[in-house]
Amino acid sequence: MNAQRAKEIYDSSDNIAVKLDNGQSVWIEKVDVENGMATVQVGQSPTDVQTVGVERLTEAPSS
Repeated sequence: MNAQRAKEIYDSSDNIAVKLDNGQSVWIEKVDVENGMATVQVGQSPTDVQTVGVERLTEAPSS
């Protein structure tokens, strides 16, 4: 995914599923468009927060 799309998902009022490269579901908490980085919460654990390159994120197909 590119940084602009990650920002669009972050700003959206819709619930858009996003996965990390290992298939784990994540919530985007912050996007640094200039540096192509995103801070994400992994799974349901609010303490499992990682900063990753947006290229590691994929938008899950809508069901």
